[in-house]
Amino acid sequence: MSLETEIVLDRRQLRRRLSLWRGLAITGLVIALGGYLLSADETSGVFAKKHVARVSFTGTITESRAELQMLRKIRDAKNVAGVIVFVNSPGGTTTGGEAIYEELRKIAEKKPVVAQFGTVAASAGYIVGLAADHIVSRGNTITGSVGVLMQWPEVGDLLSKVGVKMNEVKSGELKASPSIFAPADQPSLGVVREMIDEGFRWFASLVETRRGIKIADVPGLEQGRIFSGREAVAKKLVDEIGGEPEAQRWLEEKRGVDKDLSIIDWKPATSEAWGLSASISTMFGNLFGAEGRQIAEIMSRTRALGTLGLDGMLSVWQPPEN
Repeated sequence: MSLETEIVLDRRQLRRRLSLWRGLAITGLVIALGGYLLSADETSGVFAKKHVARVSFTGTITESRAELQMLRKIRDAKNVAGVIVFVNSPGGTTTGGEAIYEELRKIAEKKPVVAQFGTVAASAGYIVGLAADHIVSRGNTITGSVGVLMQWPEVGDLLSKVGVKMNEVKSGELKASPSIFAPADQPSLGVVREMIDEGFRWFASLVETRRGIKIADVPGLEQGRIFSGREAVAKKLVDEIGGEPEAQRWLEEKRGVDKDLSIIDWKPATSEAWGLSASISTMFGNLFGAEGRQIAEIMSRTRALGTLGLDGMLSVWQPPEN
């Protein structure tokens, strides 16, 4: 076989190999694109249709990275014509309500946002609602509870009864104070009071700015009272009695959103919450074994102690125990 023939054969073999790899690459690209299109839901992807996004804030409100990322995606989604914010929450952390409020206001700069209140939308739940440009509430919704609080248990006596004493060395008298292991002293309570008062002033100014009212003109509002939906309309804390149809109608009639658009739920990725309650449960379990875990379980079931899972200042409505 001549050298020229060998060169021709080698070139043909090389072309076959290149064709094979090219075909495999194209096949892989098609498979990847098909997988993307199949995995994309109604909210995103090439074939996502124009719609109204519904986001729900239910239960305890905290600062969730997944929720905030979801809100940013909604803000930038070209196929989202408007947003319905469903709130059914007694509140949660003040910072959680603040973070959600700020992201919703950024959305409102680009597309209309309306809030719909469910059974309860109080405290931090009400903060979330304040971010909307229109609030629809049920007539019997529990709302309001404007205010801030901090809570902590005092377990020193309990530990002393089982022979446990907590020792500590700290750099300053206000470090890690107040503590659950000792009665709070006046300097510590004074610091907490200053933080609570400053947080309340922020909350009150938010209400006045967003609702166009003076908080002192609404009897009981400064004291943190709650209102029914009908009372809230009369006090200008919400705008309208109704549900989701009324919220959608407002988007269409007042903000020009196309009629009969689908309402599609946007949901954040799930995340695990950690807080003071988890630390206390672990501590009791380590110190007292099974009995300690039972104590922690009882504590977690008590509404007044349930807020231990929320670190920092709280904006939460808690009905009294019977």
